[in-house]
Amino acid sequence: MGYFDDIFGDSDSFSDGLKEGLDFTMEKGYRVMTESYLVRRGYCCSNGCTHCPYHPRARKGNTVLRKGIKASPSPSQGGDKE
Repeated sequence: MGYFDDIFGDSDSFSDGLKEGLDFTMEKGYRVMTESYLVRRGYCCSNGCTHCPYHPRARKGNTVLRKGIKASPSPSQGGDKE
């Protein structure tokens, strides 16, 4: 147990509810969001994500999906349930 664990908690895990393999993969220590997660989120964050489904890429707030990408309902709307 480290000195700041009581303040910051377990820094080796995430408590944001995302699932590895479904919402993201780990690459070189970074979480790489999946295209399906980014579509479900519904907007571009402008971070230049590898699997960005929006066109044009890296435009904050953009909601226009690239051709061939289908919108999927969010989990709260009865979408992906596991």
